[in-house]
Amino acid sequence: MRCRQILIWVVILAAVLAAAPALARRSVQDQLGRMVSVPEYPQRVIALAPSITEIIFALERQSCLAGITRYSDYPPETAGIPRVGVYVQPDLEKILALNPDLCIAIKDGNPEQVAKRLEGLNVPVYAVDPRNLDGVIQTIGEIGDLLGARKQAEALVGRMRSRIDFVRARVSEAATRPRVFFQIGISPIVSAGTDTFANEIIELAGGENLAEGETAYPRYSREQLLSLFPDVIVITSMDRGGVFEAARAEWEKWTQIPAARNHRIHLVDSNIFDRPTPRLVEALELMARLIHPEQFEAGP
Repeated sequence: MRCRQILIWVVILAAVLAAAPALARRSVQDQLGRMVSVPEYPQRVIALAPSITEIIFALERQSCLAGITRYSDYPPETAGIPRVGVYVQPDLEKILALNPDLCIAIKDGNPEQVAKRLEGLNVPVYAVDPRNLDGVIQTIGEIGDLLGARKQAEALVGRMRSRIDFVRARVSEAATRPRVFFQIGISPIVSAGTDTFANEIIELAGGENLAEGETAYPRYSREQLLSLFPDVIVITSMDRGGVFEAARAEWEKWTQIPAARNHRIHLVDSNIFDRPTPRLVEALELMARLIHPEQFEAGP
């Protein structure tokens, strides 16, 4: 059994090494400050996180995707693409078996040791590290440049900026900044602090994040949350058997808080708020309408 595994590795490595010299290469700096030698025109790309998969589809370069991670479920066209494990634990053998000429990784999630082993096997790994909307926009531009989709990236970024500016203009006319509690976890109750996408989205949407502070994902007791008297509660959901619906129903009982009294407790799709992709603009638009519905009553 051991000999067979070694033979498989030798065959895979030989295939990777044989393919690599055939591609013209260039040296680029990734978002971790590393110089990476990448193909001039990548043909077999592994996206090592769902967010990277989404960006590549948004850039209309999905034809170059040789593999993606298990929970890359958007858009639906991802269904037929080979999987290489979960992004926090990619399967190195599956990656190599797909003979990639480029892997695109994300710092927040992909293990550093996997990237190092891939690079040791002559598979370049370009890493991104978006931390806010501007970082997502930068990432889209860089991936577009890597994959020969610069024009698509520029057009996509332009549309995103226009939509962000539209939201800013609408909420700037609002008379108040409602107090928002953004709930991620159910038991324990978890929210999103200052250094998160959710915080940025709440603030851009004209709200005040009640969980702002140095802790990225602070925990709360029920009593603590009730004492904050939120005007709006937004609960992220991946539809786990009605658990989040039950959480909303529970908060609606506490009519001493404005969010319950005014029926402003909302469920939203966690993927559009959690993933650093172009859909964060969709999350911003949704959040703005939940916080300031009066600013959008007249339509788009």
